[in-house]
Amino acid sequence: MPIPPSKYVSNVWKQGIFDGRVVFVTGGAGTICSAQTRALVHLGADACIIGRNQQKTEDAAKDIATARKGAKVIGIGGCDVRNPESLVKAAERCVKELGAIDFVIAGAAGNFVAPISSLTSNGFKTVMEIDVLGTYNTVKATIPYLIESAARNKTNQNGLTGGRIIYVSATFHYTGMPMQAHVMAAKASIDSIMASVALEYGPYGVTSNVIAPGGIEGTEGLERLSSSQMDIKTASAGIPLGRFGTIRDIADASVYLFSDAGNYVTGEVLVVDGADWRNKGVGVGLDIDMKYPDYLFKGEFSKHVKTGRKEKPKL
Repeated sequence: MPIPPSKYVSNVWKQGIFDGRVVFVTGGAGTICSAQTRALVHLGADACIIGRNQQKTEDAAKDIATARKGAKVIGIGGCDVRNPESLVKAAERCVKELGAIDFVIAGAAGNFVAPISSLTSNGFKTVMEIDVLGTYNTVKATIPYLIESAARNKTNQNGLTGGRIIYVSATFHYTGMPMQAHVMAAKASIDSIMASVALEYGPYGVTSNVIAPGGIEGTEGLERLSSSQMDIKTASAGIPLGRFGTIRDIADASVYLFSDAGNYVTGEVLVVDGADWRNKGVGVGLDIDMKYPDYLFKGEFSKHVKTGRKEKPKL
């Protein structure tokens, strides 16, 4: 049964604003990226989502396709963003089957809670490779198609757009966050890649922006960072807007940047976190009785966070 649109996109957007457009999404089976994709499909786009787990990715594609009658959504599993050839082939298949790549969402990411004292070099490297190398490989594989799309839409008078890329980042590196050194390094790099693409490909008409979510309720990312023993109301009390974000908040931000309303926005980081980062952010990996810096001296963090270990991909 289709998910009600109100769960993943606001009703302020005009139906059909992405008619005939194609979005290519890495990490597209994840809770945030699937909502971004679903919103775009609901508003007229077709989509190609990429993931490591073949069954999960294909199932997610079928589910996202229910967002609009007649929508075409391809799920390409067994694709590792760390492998540039894998992404090139996925992009080629997307264009062959759907006709183009107009939008890209670089959303594949890895995360887990770990203080530097127990963070291995391999663990640090893995997050850097998935987030940073994966983002770079995504740009390299899709930028020729984005240039073509930007050229097709250069003088478009009907409000349709193309040649746009969004990277899903985070806010930890703005002020610093204990037990997230690996993620801060990775996301700071993604922000830098975004800026380089904006400068190098802006003259071709391509826009390049980051969306930096805060804690998004009901997502795997939040499960990996917050204790399951923590009460939601208590955990979100320090956020200026008094709540965690929703997947719709991120999807709406994506629609804005890809729509005609965002046609002169590029090289920017759009933070969607209720001003949490300005209040130093909700701590990660903590139970309610854990206070800074005591838990660091004790070498402790919550045992009630979801593990970062993933199942081996099913090919």
